[in-house]
Amino acid sequence: MDPKLDLAKVATCTTCQFKENKSNYWTAVLFFKHQNGSFARVPQMANFGTGTPNGGMTVYYVQNEAKGFRMITGNPMLRSEDTKNVPKVTSFRCFGPNWQDSNPGQPPGGGTDTVELPNKPCGGGIRSNTNFPQCWDGVNLDSPDHASHIVHPPAPLDPNSGLTFYRGRCPASHPVRMPLLLFETIWDTRQFNNMWPTDGSQPFLYSMGDPTGYGHHGDYVFGWEGDALQRAMDTCTEFNGVPSYCKTLTIQPDSEINKCTLKPVLQEQIDGFMERLPGCNPIQDGPRDATMAECLPAPTGVAEPAGPAPPAPTPA
Repeated sequence: MDPKLDLAKVATCTTCQFKENKSNYWTAVLFFKHQNGSFARVPQMANFGTGTPNGGMTVYYVQNEAKGFRMITGNPMLRSEDTKNVPKVTSFRCFGPNWQDSNPGQPPGGGTDTVELPNKPCGGGIRSNTNFPQCWDGVNLDSPDHASHIVHPPAPLDPNSGLTFYRGRCPASHPVRMPLLLFETIWDTRQFNNMWPTDGSQPFLYSMGDPTGYGHHGDYVFGWEGDALQRAMDTCTEFNGVPSYCKTLTIQPDSEINKCTLKPVLQEQIDGFMERLPGCNPIQDGPRDATMAECLPAPTGVAEPAGPAPPAPTPA
């Protein structure tokens, strides 16, 4: 995406509940691998208390940002725990039926949340927690790797949660404290629980061929209209994630949110059970870091409807 674009002006709609927010948020897609070797995309579902949009993620801000700012978090190549960064930059929480919380009283990533994909069926789905860095160098809105200009606060660890995101101090090299930006994405894994492998192995994997969860990552590009985010940060101080509490911004109904879609640009199957992951993404188990795969040229041209999906396998 061209960094010179003003997303707030070029965007024609938004899937965010606040109409003034045209930012881009991205995280990898979760897939299920059946015992017969086929794959199926795991649908998202709305977070607790956020209405009935068609999936999506919940995004939390705790400060303002600058126009043109962008960053990434996590590392898609990881296949074992990251020992070079602060704990639990990305993590997972396993919910029981009816949003029964397996880790009550803890912020995303805190307590018993895992950095690897849960190793048991989750009766209420899996939530991925994606924490972004907060310590900016004060100069660059971006960097060649989209990461060097902003880092996580290295210390101290919060004694309750085991995280540095809430009490950590910024280093001298990156002295400017920036927003606490957090994605919560709820994956509706419930439909696959009765297909859990009989050998007990964990059957979920990310779209870049990661069956561990260590490669969980996210991207962000600022796209708020005018001073909308600053106005919200100044007046909307309820830390409950309910958009209706923020009166300074315009809330659009779920019906409008669900209309904002992009047409596929490649002729490639992404739904139903399929023989391989979309794109050039062979499974790389680790524990060594993954490497860039060499594949045939990617499909080109405007997408056409994919052929019929393979029949869904019989539950194991």
